[in-house]
Amino acid sequence: MSLVVQKYGGSSVADAAAIRRVAARVVDTVRAGNDVVVTVSAMGDTTDELIDLANEVTTAPDPREMDILLTAGERISMALLAMAINSAGIPAQAFTGPQAGVITTEHHGRARIIDVAPGRLQRALSQGRVAIVAGFQGLNQETQDVTTLGRGGSDTTAVALAAALGADVCEIYTDVDGVFTADPRIVPAARKLTRITYEEMLDLAASGAKVLMPRCVEYARRFNVPVHVRSSFSGLEGTWVTDGTEEGDDMEDPIIAGVAHDRSEAKITVTGVPDVPGSAARLFEAVARADVNIDMIVQNVSATNTGVTDISFTLPQASIPAAIAAIEGDHEGIGYAALATDDTIGKISLVGAGMRSNSGVSAKFFAALRDAGVNIEMITTSDIRISVVTRDADLEKGVKAVHTAFDLDSTEGEAVVYGGTGR
Repeated sequence: MSLVVQKYGGSSVADAAAIRRVAARVVDTVRAGNDVVVTVSAMGDTTDELIDLANEVTTAPDPREMDILLTAGERISMALLAMAINSAGIPAQAFTGPQAGVITTEHHGRARIIDVAPGRLQRALSQGRVAIVAGFQGLNQETQDVTTLGRGGSDTTAVALAAALGADVCEIYTDVDGVFTADPRIVPAARKLTRITYEEMLDLAASGAKVLMPRCVEYARRFNVPVHVRSSFSGLEGTWVTDGTEEGDDMEDPIIAGVAHDRSEAKITVTGVPDVPGSAARLFEAVARADVNIDMIVQNVSATNTGVTDISFTLPQASIPAAIAAIEGDHEGIGYAALATDDTIGKISLVGAGMRSNSGVSAKFFAALRDAGVNIEMITTSDIRISVVTRDADLEKGVKAVHTAFDLDSTEGEAVVYGGTGR
């Protein structure tokens, strides 16, 4: 008997018919001889609707009360799914995140899981029940307040439960058949990957691939949890995310795992920064105090006759107000002349472990963008990733051009997106 943790996203439990379909899949897994724990997201667009409702009530929702509100979406899903499974003749019991033993930090809206005490889940399993857990939420033990984990938190919940329970696999069900070499909404000829390493998947996720969230992959890598990304709308084998050391696995890996893109970032340029030691430190210390995550950084070489330089960096669009306020609040200390924002950028990333041992990857990547007429504004690299910032209007043609240049296009027809969101 295996222990299987399954996670179903919002599109997989979008309505009553979808919930019954998920229940049937869970029942089949149980009848195949497995113990099953299920993590669910809120139905469809419930979370967005709750956020909109809160913003209609007040322009500044209290973070604590917001977390209490948003956890309602997953509670609805877990209860309905437990009812559906029970009606199919398999005993099931629903648990909130706190009831399931998910312990978090106290940061409302972006808490991190620090421990899982799965005693109640283990008792339910020992009684022959399916345990249904509300994803995206947990409890801070010091404040005794419910917290939420941020977007994609249900993925992280599922992997954390799998690690704590010693599960044989964590199945992440979504509305595509697995991890593809590019977003199939942008590149219909994208190819499904059979396997991908934690390292590659982490870089793809961090670069904008939305099929898995970075924190989920990071947690799986840390505790070596095998993740199987599958579609809840088909019975096809999906993509396995592992450490890449499986016995008998053909690990003569392709050079490139995939092409990711991201439209959610913006760029801030701080001009006239004194080109002296400590200037960059003061700038980014101010941004850090505002709790803003920074992605790419470029500093221009200063002209010898001016003694000043320009520094550009990218960050989430939602963080622009906080970053600007922090920089302007330390204007005198930083000593800059002006700052400008740009929210019409896009990021294209090429990811593959094979880059380490293959020359010419960068040349082919930049040549593909050149031939597609895509101008590059910023560049950053790691040993398995190249990322560039372009104009948002050029993003799609750039992704398609790079995908084709590296022979990633499938010859087996277009990829299917069942639910339309990729989650």
